[in-house]
Amino acid sequence: MVFRAIENGWLVKYLLWAEVTFLGQLHHPNLVKLIGYCIEDDQRLLVYEFMTRGSLENHLFRRTVPLPWSNRVKIALGAAKGLAFLHNGPEPVIYRDFKTSNILLDTEYNAKLSDFGLAKAGPQGDKTHVSTRVVGTYGYAAPEYVMTGHLTAKSDVYSFGVVLLEILTGRRSMDKKRPSGEQNLVSWARPYLADKRKLYQLVDPRLELNYSLKGVQKISQLAYSCLSRDPKCRPNMDEVVKAMMPLQDLSDLAILSYHSRISQQGRRKKKSDGTPHLTYTQSKSIRASPLNSSKQHR
Repeated sequence: MVFRAIENGWLVKYLLWAEVTFLGQLHHPNLVKLIGYCIEDDQRLLVYEFMTRGSLENHLFRRTVPLPWSNRVKIALGAAKGLAFLHNGPEPVIYRDFKTSNILLDTEYNAKLSDFGLAKAGPQGDKTHVSTRVVGTYGYAAPEYVMTGHLTAKSDVYSFGVVLLEILTGRRSMDKKRPSGEQNLVSWARPYLADKRKLYQLVDPRLELNYSLKGVQKISQLAYSCLSRDPKCRPNMDEVVKAMMPLQDLSDLAILSYHSRISQQGRRKKKSDGTPHLTYTQSKSIRASPLNSSKQHR
């Protein structure tokens, strides 16, 4: 995979320098490998390992076949491990541009972070943050960073929360094609994340019922924590990785629970002499269940 710099301004030179500096020193299974670079006259080339399946963005938003739930969890966990590695090294690195288009996938859907042009060395010693001009991608940047220019590892955690929401919902962080109240994903989703009775309405409808019930609960909780308006209340990436590890092995698919309920209802119906009558409260409870709410979310 080759990146070619078309322009030759100071910003492009800085981005290429940052890319070579960080990827030349950092090595981890969840970071893309920089094979080499070439500078000749005005030509500047970076050569990376080839990532067979392209970006997470393509799989979430540009493919007709939905990305399976198990793959979504695997990708989110891999990306979390990559961020945790950056934050916890002897010289911490703040990624600063965490988004779906920068998460690349190999044949086995292993996630690797790419594009380190905006990465920044983290605070050292007694410093709590790095002061810098605001750069990144709108819709992913932490609000306190946008307002003050103060950059911390918790800025990356917020961006991770946005990507978790995209993985969960199948929606983009910003989408001008949606109704006005739904264009900003975080603003639209926050009330659902805060209400356990509503969070299943967030699930990507293309998954139908092929997702883990407990997995949705946990990922929703993690997203809510990562998107806290107070950076101090956000978890660090080690805590995120620890919380996500068990999600790979969950097998409580919503569709299995749904079929089990249908089967039980059928057996009860056979035992009764006539059609059972649901009370208003029972009917309301069924409509609000996670097995039906996914049909309401489009």
